[in-house]
Amino acid sequence: MEYKIALIGCGNVGEGFLQILQEKAAWLKSQHNFEAKVVAICDKLRGNLVVPEGIDLGKLLPLLAQKQRIDDYDPAQKNLSLDPLDMIENIEADIICELTPTDIKTGEPATSYIRKALRCGKHVVTSNKGPAALSYPELTKLARQNNVFFRVEGTVMSGTPVFSLFENGLSGNTVLSIRGILNGTTNFILSRMEEGNLTYEEALAEAQKLGYAEADPTADVEGFDALAKVMILASVILDHPLKMEEVERKGIVGIKPEDIREALKRNERLKLIAQIKNHGGQITARVAPESLSLSDPLARIMGVQNALVFELEPLGQIMIQGPGAGKKETGYAILNDILFIHRNSIGRKGH
Repeated sequence: MEYKIALIGCGNVGEGFLQILQEKAAWLKSQHNFEAKVVAICDKLRGNLVVPEGIDLGKLLPLLAQKQRIDDYDPAQKNLSLDPLDMIENIEADIICELTPTDIKTGEPATSYIRKALRCGKHVVTSNKGPAALSYPELTKLARQNNVFFRVEGTVMSGTPVFSLFENGLSGNTVLSIRGILNGTTNFILSRMEEGNLTYEEALAEAQKLGYAEADPTADVEGFDALAKVMILASVILDHPLKMEEVERKGIVGIKPEDIREALKRNERLKLIAQIKNHGGQITARVAPESLSLSDPLARIMGVQNALVFELEPLGQIMIQGPGAGKKETGYAILNDILFIHRNSIGRKGH
């Protein structure tokens, strides 16, 4: 089966996804009977490109690697004006990949793009935490009404499977609690404060130099990124949407080297822990630094790694660990969601 794909946003995640799509093309065809044509890319910073017969990724990817503009692919499309909402409506595509940066306070403009795509009868895959955290029930209902899928695997742990694990291997379990390290930036900072005896400011500067932290690190260090992921987990896994103000939030700003050392003297380690508890259907959630016993499996998660521990009934404790960021890792999550759509195609024309 052939699918026409359009991208809104083509930063690191979009580029990683396109790399995987090119590298795995033969495998996807032979093992999954899956072929993809990328027919349009819309990016407000890097330019726009529309190729109905399919973009040659072998030609485009070197341009992206050299930080050139997308529209350098075809000089005739230089300065092509392409509004994402118009693209969704007018370009023939089966799947829209919404890969723009997250706005956790409003979810926009991504939520409007996704809403439009679903109403137009197009599947949507996103790595954007805003719509998944703030509007997941509305958007999944809209997807069902229009006989399409809305998929969000890449929003919580990048390419490490969380939601597909629940769908395929853990369905039927009651979730008693979810605890985890869901922000690689803060985990790296706390790890470096311990390993390198660095101050918070020194560890943050190192994270920024390595590309783990943004120039404005507020979303990470104040706990907003982890909070968004808690909201997504509650919506998708527990079917219990939470408002932002319902989640207690405290970041790592203000943690001092002596706090790290004092914890270690107690055989404990400071971590920014995201937590959801299910009290017989009553859900509570928080994001805050905790001093964990060194015997706690989450205490052993260092650097930019992420991890989640699920307490389930009847299965007990399950832990997953993996990279929580990275362009190819998140790009893999996008592909994984597209393959879900392919496997579960629900009678769309031509499929």
